[in-house]
Amino acid sequence: MSLKAPPSPAAGRGRGGRVSGPARRRGGLARLGPLPWIAPVILLILAVVVWPVVELIRTSFLNISIAGKVRGGAGTDKFAKLFAESDFGAVLLWTAVWTVVVVAVTMLLSLALAQLFNQNFPGRRITRWALIAPWAASVLMTAVGFKWMLNQTAGVLNTLMLDLGLIDSSRDWLGSPGTAWPWMMAVAVFVSLPFTTYTLLAGLQTIPRDVYEASRIDGAGTWQTYRRITLPLLRPAFLVGVVINLINVFNSFPIIWAMTQGGPGYDTSTTMVFMYKLKETDIGESAAMSVVNFAMVVVLVLIFLKVSRWNEED
Repeated sequence: MSLKAPPSPAAGRGRGGRVSGPARRRGGLARLGPLPWIAPVILLILAVVVWPVVELIRTSFLNISIAGKVRGGAGTDKFAKLFAESDFGAVLLWTAVWTVVVVAVTMLLSLALAQLFNQNFPGRRITRWALIAPWAASVLMTAVGFKWMLNQTAGVLNTLMLDLGLIDSSRDWLGSPGTAWPWMMAVAVFVSLPFTTYTLLAGLQTIPRDVYEASRIDGAGTWQTYRRITLPLLRPAFLVGVVINLINVFNSFPIIWAMTQGGPGYDTSTTMVFMYKLKETDIGESAAMSVVNFAMVVVLVLIFLKVSRWNEED
């Protein structure tokens, strides 16, 4: 048996001790570090996220016709026109109410459902699968279904309430803001529950059982255990659910557009629907509203993360 000598330090070098081509290329890639591997992701982020934002901001400072022809710069005129809109303040207020109510109700109900599904009971697997249904269905399809259910003439709700004698005549549930907003909020909560519930359920299942056993040995009650052990350990999953719901609910468009189209007038419009309607008359002003929307989402998330102290450990 013959033994091969290990390669000498001069391996990969040419005449005069110079590094050969393949070795030189490997050395060049090593100097780049992880850049060759993450470059596709960086390019994707630039193309999908950064470039649209830059283009959006640029558009908000242009004077563009309805046909899409650029007619020169507009400076900050589009922002001034937007802030001067008579309905702008009301739309901002309703957007804030819409976001806070839907996210708060979603998180509370999801917390209760996650706690329920974390227990052992007959039919738990079936109920878990049933919760996926609102998530699997299209948001637009769900909103249209609720719209037909609430229809004044042929809706199931009016028919049922008339048969039970709960109302004397059919009601236009989506015809006025007083009844349209609660129903749209209910639909938004309905489609938001599955993701949030499963996020919190995953968080609950990561809590070690030993912690609960130690708590029982120490004589802690059910409420004390939940408040001092479950909720603090569930905090990371809870924060994820809140942040994602804040972004999704704030930017929600299909539910409102499918059920009321933001009407009558702008009475049931959020800033997303308001932006969409503005494009019919002024593309630049609509782009300015988009910039305001983007800034509000960033500020909203930053405020929440600051208040919740997400990066601090208990």
